[in-house]
Amino acid sequence: MIRHIVLIKFEPSVSEGTISALFEELREIETHIPGILDIKSGRSESPERIERGYMHGFTVDFQDWAALEAYQQHPAHKALGAQLVANAIGGLDGILVLDIPVTD
Repeated sequence: MIRHIVLIKFEPSVSEGTISALFEELREIETHIPGILDIKSGRSESPERIERGYMHGFTVDFQDWAALEAYQQHPAHKALGAQLVANAIGGLDGILVLDIPVTD
């Protein structure tokens, strides 16, 4: 399995309602792309408080690298990614992405 981790620093002007709508759009992608196992999203509630401005994020678990590639190439992902970049502080500079292989 591949865990796709995305952390976002949203512009202060972006409302929680807008962020929730973006995350709903993310969950809708799951119905279009085979190989997505799970999607989780939300706002940090970490007691450590070391988010460094990355207060929102999501994870997408993929069956394998091929499923991640299909997601990356899908028009719905590209459209959502453009919205995330448009709403992040500094555009792409306000987004972190990690892809981690996870074994049982």
